[in-house]
Amino acid sequence: MARNILILGASYGSLLGTKLLMAGHNVTLVCRTKTAELINRDGTEVRIKLRDEATHRAIFSRDLPGKLDAVTPDKVDVSRYDMVGLAMQEPQYTNHTVRVLMIKIAEAGLPCLSIMNMPPLPYLKRITALKDMDLEEAYTNAQVWERFKPGLVTLCSPDPQAFRPPEEAANVLHVGLPTNFKASVFADEKHNKVLRELEADIDAVTLAGQDVPVKLKVFDSLFVPLAKWSMLLTGNYRCITPHEPQSIRDAVHGDLKLSQSIYDHVDAVARRLGAEANDQVPFEKYAKAAQSLLKPSSAARAVASGAPFIERVDLLVKLISHQLDMPNGEVDRTVDIVDQKLSEKIVPGGSGSS
Repeated sequence: MARNILILGASYGSLLGTKLLMAGHNVTLVCRTKTAELINRDGTEVRIKLRDEATHRAIFSRDLPGKLDAVTPDKVDVSRYDMVGLAMQEPQYTNHTVRVLMIKIAEAGLPCLSIMNMPPLPYLKRITALKDMDLEEAYTNAQVWERFKPGLVTLCSPDPQAFRPPEEAANVLHVGLPTNFKASVFADEKHNKVLRELEADIDAVTLAGQDVPVKLKVFDSLFVPLAKWSMLLTGNYRCITPHEPQSIRDAVHGDLKLSQSIYDHVDAVARRLGAEANDQVPFEKYAKAAQSLLKPSSAARAVASGAPFIERVDLLVKLISHQLDMPNGEVDRTVDIVDQKLSEKIVPGGSGSS
């Protein structure tokens, strides 16, 4: 049975969208007007490397069994959808028309699968140790999440690395590291039934007789997606330096011993919250993957290009660490550098970048 999935965010969201389209499900991407017009005219193109192949294959939405359309936030009819994918950067949810759409989604009681690096606040409320912590400061606007029931929001570790090539149109996505989306379950079994159905359908997809990487994997543990935090704090946020951004590889491998100490600390924070060792990814596996990540993280690129806000998982982890009485000097230092770089963009008497 074809499901109708609404995905907020047409960049990274087009990766999950393409996998769903390949499995025969229908996808609506929510994006800006010009991007929506482009996608409705030409479809999307996701470039991905199959196992043991030297070059990327281009997968075009127009060739796939599922139907794709794109709309602006104000044109969404939420009654059409079985599930929502949250694939925008966290600061983007403060946009007025997106906020109005989020209110409609919350009121409709639609299950939401987040593939953001920044976990939605309602998801964190599902973790007993975090339920009453003061974490709002880490969010651009925490009010966006107030109407959502925690059990209707789940988190998917966005491990696959993908980016829009700057020289290409906005409907093209290049997958640099084709790992899996690892999702936790919802609170309600009827929503988990849909989630596991999508998991099985994506798993069964082949291309020219070959398996296609980037699966959706569903886990009973709420802590599996938190494994991404160690990666983000060790690599992605340390791409942001007081000067020019550095690649994830250089952030991790510049001082491997220091990187491992940060990684181990964030893992220990997750374990204090309730994670098991098998919910986490060994540092050696991450360090090996980081060797192929030759660009600065999306957070570092955003800061370098003058963005006033980025997702602040670094700050979230700092707030949790301090409230657990587990502060870490390196995590605090990373947060200070990110704060400093973001404040450089604030011009007295204006809102532009300096």
